[in-house]
Amino acid sequence: MSVPHHSSSSPLKNGLPPPELLDDLCSRFVLNVPKEDLQSFERILFLVEYAHWFYEDNSVERNPSLKSLNLKEFTSLMFNSCDVLKPYVAHLDDIFKDFTSYKVRVPVTGAIILDETYERCLLVKGWKGSSWSFPRGKKSKDEEDDACAIREVHEETGFDVTALLNKDEYIELIFGQQRVRLYIIAGVKDDTAFAPLTKKEISEIAWHRMDDLLPASGDVISRGSTGLKLYMVAPFLGPLKSWISVHKPPISPKPDMPRRAISVWKTKHNSIGGSTIITETQPTKPEPDIRPPDVGPGKSFRNFRFDTSSILQAMETGFSA
Repeated sequence: MSVPHHSSSSPLKNGLPPPELLDDLCSRFVLNVPKEDLQSFERILFLVEYAHWFYEDNSVERNPSLKSLNLKEFTSLMFNSCDVLKPYVAHLDDIFKDFTSYKVRVPVTGAIILDETYERCLLVKGWKGSSWSFPRGKKSKDEEDDACAIREVHEETGFDVTALLNKDEYIELIFGQQRVRLYIIAGVKDDTAFAPLTKKEISEIAWHRMDDLLPASGDVISRGSTGLKLYMVAPFLGPLKSWISVHKPPISPKPDMPRRAISVWKTKHNSIGGSTIITETQPTKPEPDIRPPDVGPGKSFRNFRFDTSSILQAMETGFSA
């Protein structure tokens, strides 16, 4: 991806962030961190990803003339703007490809939340697209599985499962090189209030009937009987059904409950001039742990020598101040 050059005095073109903003993001997220977080490309890219979240959640919302960027576009701008990253621009495609591969190996944990009748489970829909999933997310470095599940469920639904989580009650599956563990949180009241604590990550939260989610055909990974996209739901349904068959729900099924899914939270946003205007009040995204799990480098990370001396020198000379 080619990036237009901007002088510090040039006007904002094509909605791209001005050099001053990119310099601030570079200083705040890339340079102003512990030295151990600058020792590999995967960690550098995680830092750039946090800068991207900040840009989307704060800069774009406050300035509608700024363009919303995907992570690869934003990463390219950061590498072209940040002096200590410029030497690696020529390798950016390989760096980004390996980072994407690295991320899919980071363990994921979350929760399967069941209502009091065990007839419904809580699903969240991503900000973009139409796929549903159980609330879950990637582990941070040195984070325990249950602690990650509690944190991710709280961020995506606003619901604290700490008191309900049993460390021994979970379903765990392996997808490629990624381990996904979902704790079973059973007996949650269907009138519980849910709302995500993160911006632009979850667009809807709903109670879905288990009968509707169980696959109606051999197309088990992609769609359930109602046509919902269930890429990360369907593989857990068989083990979950088995778990339910040996556990008694707190209350009996409710025949008067509607058959359809019950939406309990849905964002309201409209696109105006290319910008997304959110009318649903949402708290600010919590500060993430900038140290990702150390699960091993990708192939290019092994073969590519990353010189961190310039970054460390910049930090020591006060460049990040």
